[in-house]
Amino acid sequence: MIAFVQGPVAAVAATVAVVEVGGVGMAVQCTPATLAGLRLGESVRLATSLVVREDSLTLYGFADDDERATFEILQAAPGVGPRLAQAMLGVHSPDALRAAIAGGDERALIAVPGIGKAKAAKLLLEYKDKLGAPHGSVPAQKPIAAGPAPWHEQLHAALVGLGYAPREADEAVAAVAPEAEAQAVPDVGVLLKAALRGLNRTR
Repeated sequence: MIAFVQGPVAAVAATVAVVEVGGVGMAVQCTPATLAGLRLGESVRLATSLVVREDSLTLYGFADDDERATFEILQAAPGVGPRLAQAMLGVHSPDALRAAIAGGDERALIAVPGIGKAKAAKLLLEYKDKLGAPHGSVPAQKPIAAGPAPWHEQLHAALVGLGYAPREADEAVAAVAPEAEAQAVPDVGVLLKAALRGLNRTR
């Protein structure tokens, strides 16, 4: 198992970062929040989980070991593959997921693209005794680090990376524009929370 990769960031795309390790570029699937914190040329250390399929080897990357451990628990549930598990971590921090499961909060799970009401109910039962209790304070979603791109581009990329259609992402960005304009420096993490709440209400 590849427990982590460390090295300079060679490339960043919508869902993938390439980290140079010993002269080899390792393609790592990451959440929008993790990708937003990366900078080309800067060194990074990502905890990783290797998912082996008959026709592919896919490396998933995380900000820390807690995210990786949570990802591995999430994707072990019936009907939950690695992409859905990663989407759950793209919307909620590990502690937010623990709090949602402990509190039977279906709405928190339904906020994840690909999870409907019936599936959320099943997952609450599946994860009940597996994720454990929250470790500390729980933000609704993880903050996204601000980067050189304009806030609207970062937010749009994050929403598309979470599985929303570009048109849905456009509408969500437009909906939170007044909130962004009211901030001296738009906080993409706060705007992502607001956008997700709006998208969830339209379902």
